Amino acid sequence: MTTESRKRGGMFSFLMKENIVAGDGFNRWKVPPASIAIHLCIGSVYAWSIFNPALVKEFGVVTSAAGDWDLSSVVWIFSVSIVCLGLAAAFAGKWLEDVGPRCVGVTAALLWGGGFMIGAFGIVTHQLWLVYLGYGVLGGFGLGLGYVSPVSTLIRWFPDRRGMATGMAIMGFGGGAMIATPLKTWLLGLFSEAPTYLGAAGAVELVTENGRRFAETASGKVEVVVATAKEAANLPIPGEAGVYVVGTGDTGAAGAFLTLGIVYLIVMMIAAFSYRVPQKGWKPAGWTPPAEDASKRRMITTNHVHIDQALKTPQFWQLWVMLCFNVTAGIGVIGVAKTMMTEIFGSTLPGVVDATFAGTYVLMISVFNMCGRFFWASMSDYIGRKNTYHCFFVLGTILYLSIPFAASQVSANPAVMWLLMFYAATMVIFTMYGGGFATIPAYLADVFGTMHVGGIHGRLLTAWSTAGVLGPFAITYLRERSIQNAIADLAPKIDPAAFQEKFGAPIAQLQALVDANTVTVGRLMEIAPEGTVDPTPSLYNSTMYAMAALLVVAFFANLFLRPVADRHHVENTHPEAQPAE
Repeated sequence: MTTESRKRGGMFSFLMKENIVAGDGFNRWKVPPASIAIHLCIGSVYAWSIFNPALVKEFGVVTSAAGDWDLSSVVWIFSVSIVCLGLAAAFAGKWLEDVGPRCVGVTAALLWGGGFMIGAFGIVTHQLWLVYLGYGVLGGFGLGLGYVSPVSTLIRWFPDRRGMATGMAIMGFGGGAMIATPLKTWLLGLFSEAPTYLGAAGAVELVTENGRRFAETASGKVEVVVATAKEAANLPIPGEAGVYVVGTGDTGAAGAFLTLGIVYLIVMMIAAFSYRVPQKGWKPAGWTPPAEDASKRRMITTNHVHIDQALKTPQFWQLWVMLCFNVTAGIGVIGVAKTMMTEIFGSTLPGVVDATFAGTYVLMISVFNMCGRFFWASMSDYIGRKNTYHCFFVLGTILYLSIPFAASQVSANPAVMWLLMFYAATMVIFTMYGGGFATIPAYLADVFGTMHVGGIHGRLLTAWSTAGVLGPFAITYLRERSIQNAIADLAPKIDPAAFQEKFGAPIAQLQALVDANTVTVGRLMEIAPEGTVDPTPSLYNSTMYAMAALLVVAFFANLFLRPVADRHHVENTHPEAQPAE
């Protein structure tokens, strides 16, 4: 350790880049496991939808109570974390190139693990802003730092297989939910506790006040929820349909958050200390860079673009649009994957699509997301990055348009084949969603060179932040509009007497009952006349059409991408700068 490095890093100098340079004969294959480990931890963000059912019924436990957070409030936690991911990656790009991956990885561990712990406190105290601060803001910053920490390092360790190298690391991010989904489900069950059961709905005297349900007990009037047999069956220990006391029991969300925070902190710390960077000028044994004419054919530059100059090129913004729209089309679906599967097929194929099936669907999203990252990124080494993105946008547009078709068909004809069509289409979509993330760092290295690829990649991830807002906003806004329209269409078909008996209030109080989560589309369908078509499967149709349109725009952004002009190369803009290789 040099005197200069000790002075620069102080007591934390052992984290600095110049002090983790690999020695002669170092095996470069020791670096990817550390990258994959960190990405597996932060990739659990993709399993966020596992928490949605628990967080929207923290008071009711068996079903949502009037005081519970609604889905549209909870789903934005995921969005905030993705926004902060992009912001952290953008602002930390230069810092990463300066201090190296170990320092950035350690910081990411503290933020991601600590964010879970703060979120756990927010759940216990039922303060949603603390969950946003912990998981969304601090955890999101940890996501961004952890995400970019290995990218430029791996590209330098594997100049012969850029796509495969970034695919290996970012594969872990896609696969994080594969581990986190069963882990989170198990933890929720471990820490959960059933609420107090008062009896069957007909055996308990109920009153409705301002949309809320209350029951008279020996200790006085208490707020309650009325659970269906299906809702009661979804408790960790299945219960009976009937009346449950609000504020009793536990969904297990707080305990799960705290446990995950501790585990992720430890694993990410160990991985961060395993990072090493190659010596200046290092190349793999026996490898020679491709000839200039071969590089030009595949649009791989032999020049470099400075990080500050990259934003002044049209190529950066074309790539930004491509990533943003590709992510927007997938991220909204990932955020509500479990809910979407249940709403589209839960009512039409209840014997097949239950809570277990929906949870497995989230797990399979992670599997295909992970495999797609490695497959498409490795494939791009052979067919080129541009052709790879053409596949994403053309095939993706077709598949997004197939989802409304499957939803409408299953509503008219509840056959398993429509479920299989939906399942297959979404799984292929998620391979390309993950593949887009894994291929973009290599695409950036091809277009801008490797000098500042880590920092440029970080700034490009602001496209992910933007998509983290656009995707969930589109899917929740359009879904809420569809729900309101569906309830408005169903209400006139319901017998007022049946409505009064079901909800304990006249149909004139419909809006108040909807606002209190007492009336839902599913509960209206229980008393709807025979032959009424369930509108639930079509709630996401307009969203899918919008996502397909975004992919068409992204296709043309990729189609017109050309090599960076000479005037943007570092020797013409920053002659004092030297490439890192």
